Amino acid sequence: GHRRILKAAVRIARGKNTKAIAVTFYPHPLSIVGRGSAPPSLISLKHRLNLIKQAGVDRCLVFNFTKSFAEKSAQHFIKNILIRRLAAGWVVVGEDFRFGKNRQGNCALLYELGKRLGFTLKRVKTLKIKGMAVSSSAIRRLVQKGDLKTASRLLGRPVTVFGTVVKGNNIGRKLGFPTANINPHHEVVPPSGVYVVKVIIDKRRYNGVLNIGIRPTFYGLGHYDKEPSIEAYIFNFSKNIYGKDIEVSFTKKLRAEKKFKNEGALKIQINKDIIKARR
Repeated sequence: GHRRILKAAVRIARGKNTKAIAVTFYPHPLSIVGRGSAPPSLISLKHRLNLIKQAGVDRCLVFNFTKSFAEKSAQHFIKNILIRRLAAGWVVVGEDFRFGKNRQGNCALLYELGKRLGFTLKRVKTLKIKGMAVSSSAIRRLVQKGDLKTASRLLGRPVTVFGTVVKGNNIGRKLGFPTANINPHHEVVPPSGVYVVKVIIDKRRYNGVLNIGIRPTFYGLGHYDKEPSIEAYIFNFSKNIYGKDIEVSFTKKLRAEKKFKNEGALKIQINKDIIKARR
């Protein structure tokens, strides 16, 4: 859904020989105005900005969503941000877009004020695939339950996780499979298991396998209070990438995570996983 909105904005901007500017908010508005905690992000802010750039957008404004910002009226947003700050000639939004205090603003208000203030509204219809509306919440639920095929179809691209490579405890290296430990910055990740992946590093793609889980062979199946680790074994790659941001694209799930009787049995299984992933 968001990709279609961005592409429509870029298309209009190119036709009018002007700039396409995206507006986004951080943190998630529900973390400020919601009754409970906000849902985990489908993608982190860094990942979002990366995808916005890939869509061809010239600039992106990130507004700090605070309680004070949430109190601003829809009219304030239009007059002070869209007009005074951005001098918008066109405004491109999804047809269900709501904004301003208590979500008072909608497409009807944008259309009416656009006529008075001199901008044109472009509404992008909600995309539905097999009767399912494409939305962040729908995709988030699909990723969390492991339905990556449907999630990819709604996204219009493979499910990916964008994160920073951090130092781990070198378990993979000791087993003969040095892995990149990834901090996904609170992005939604698929369920525990072993996956075939493509790893994007400095715009280059590498094949690999990735494990999400608690490493039960070393910590035990009862170790559920531990934050799941994300470790990628990248084929034919040996560079030091600590501190680097990388993107992991999920191809398919190979198997569930399981506890092996010893390290030798785990090494045999990892070799089998790699052989399957290379096919």
